[in-house]
Amino acid sequence: MDRAEALIRIAGAPIGHLATVRPDGRPHVVVVTFALTRRNVVTAIDHKPKTTERLQRLANIESNRIVSFLVDHYESDWDRLWWVRVDGPASIHDRGDLRDEAVDALTAKYRQYRSRPPQGPVIAISPDRVSGWASTP
Repeated sequence: MDRAEALIRIAGAPIGHLATVRPDGRPHVVVVTFALTRRNVVTAIDHKPKTTERLQRLANIESNRIVSFLVDHYESDWDRLWWVRVDGPASIHDRGDLRDEAVDALTAKYRQYRSRPPQGPVIAISPDRVSGWASTP
């Protein structure tokens, strides 16, 4: 699967899995809402209930910027299976143009954000590598 096809596949997916590395080296994976902008995969800290405002994914990125982001599609018809992984450095944005662009993209993708856009930091992943697999082209 080439990069263009991979990005088309993930653009319409409803959720993705963000993998970061804890400061002690252990992996940390969370399910996130996300969108694509011109250059990045973006996700934001939103209003959904969380146990703390100091989320592990943010601390992990501050310690080690390299992340993986996975989107997959499963059906009982295994001829329709696929996955796409984006690897690269992540950055955290509390304000600025990149954050505004990310919130606009997330609001356009998820109707739930239209009445209450994400107010927390945005995580932007700059793809160094995009890889994927599909059972059929």
